[in-house]
Amino acid sequence: MTDAAAAGAAVLLVDDDEDVLFTLEAVLSEAGHRVESARDGHEATVRLQDADRFDVIVSDIGMPGMDGLQLLQEVRARGVDLPVILMTGGPGIDTAIKAVELGALRYLLKPVESSALRGAVETAARLTRIGRWRREAHEYMSRGGPAEDGSQLGRSFDAALGSLTLIGQPLFRAASGEQAALEVLVRSGAPGLEGPGALFAAGERLGRLQDVGRAIRALAADVALPEGVLLFVNIHAADLLDEQLYDAAAPLARRAGQVVIEVTERASLERISDLRGRIGRLRALGYRIAVDDLGAGYAGLTSFAALEPDVVKLDMSIVRGIDADAMKARLVRSMTGLCRELGIQVVAEGVETAGERDEVTRLGCDLIQGFLLGRPQPLPRS
Repeated sequence: MTDAAAAGAAVLLVDDDEDVLFTLEAVLSEAGHRVESARDGHEATVRLQDADRFDVIVSDIGMPGMDGLQLLQEVRARGVDLPVILMTGGPGIDTAIKAVELGALRYLLKPVESSALRGAVETAARLTRIGRWRREAHEYMSRGGPAEDGSQLGRSFDAALGSLTLIGQPLFRAASGEQAALEVLVRSGAPGLEGPGALFAAGERLGRLQDVGRAIRALAADVALPEGVLLFVNIHAADLLDEQLYDAAAPLARRAGQVVIEVTERASLERISDLRGRIGRLRALGYRIAVDDLGAGYAGLTSFAALEPDVVKLDMSIVRGIDADAMKARLVRSMTGLCRELGIQVVAEGVETAGERDEVTRLGCDLIQGFLLGRPQPLPRS
């Protein structure tokens, strides 16, 4: 039994069939989960008035009154950030499509096998714990910032695009110290827009974010890589709406097997339509997916589940001084444990001291990035 299973999840189980309800409750209780049952969608919504006490919702689809799809729709409308597993004895393509559109985590066919149900619930519980970890980390690490000055953007943005250059910072394996990857970082020669934060902010205000993304990807396609080293390339959430990103003939796509697409947690993904489908298209091209700035952003659980990242990068604000901060150490230990169970690699960003390096290694981070190990440098071109 995994640690997550041993700890048990709080499950809201919804089904109008008393026999099915009794059987599934027994399966989940025997696996160590705490189960509350509801006989229909309306009863479930009453229990969800205190949604924080649950980790996952498991619901039948075909119920009188409020069915499972309507329940899922109500859950999302209320902003309840819990994974929902749907079950059905009468599968149909329309129902499956609707379930995916509404963000169902799993779609199980009745009679549900005990192992499939237990596995789905354990995966959902881990995702919920990651979501809570992220909220806790964000609350702990959040900082206020000054309002951005938008003056002179119109005159300088084109100059910035014309002067873009890429530099690279290496990522190393914590266990061996070998270089595992290279992250490309963008710079421009335009005053006030030298760094990526200002550049993307300007692009957003001018409605030209896609211009920035396309320019960065074109430059990244020409970076020369050592044997076996991956290339991490950041994209803005808005880039996911750019059809060029999914073009197999685009320069970066031709080397997709070497590329990890970093999606930052600092920008909301909630308005990206068919996020799961878009990520699937990137994976079909050969890209891997990373979530950047974990702990500093606000992307919801549904978005995180849709991304199904191969890699998560802990924001440097969590790593800074971690060897002297028990709260940060607890946060990182929790995250590395959860990610290990889900097969996700963890990168510690912003490592600047030997103490930080040793601590994140001890806590289970897979990769390390920071000035202690390697500063950004000009990139060789292929």
